[in-house]
Amino acid sequence: MKRVFKTLIVTAFFLSAPLFLAAQNPPHPNGGGAPNGGNTPVGGGAPIDGGISIMLVLGAAYGAKKAFRFNK
Repeated sequence: MKRVFKTLIVTAFFLSAPLFLAAQNPPHPNGGGAPNGGNTPVGGGAPIDGGISIMLVLGAAYGAKKAFRFNK
């Protein structure tokens, strides 16, 4: 029973931690009011799909390799 209770407490902490532990405030939309800032997007226009697609392809290839070896 103690082990289940400890696991539940640790899981609850890790699930709720991002709600309370913010690293810093979000940046100002115009780069902090810099001259000629315009309406730049928050984050500076960084691409979202930089490495996610590569990681998905590598994960699928690794899964296919494991499945092939399992069936062999």
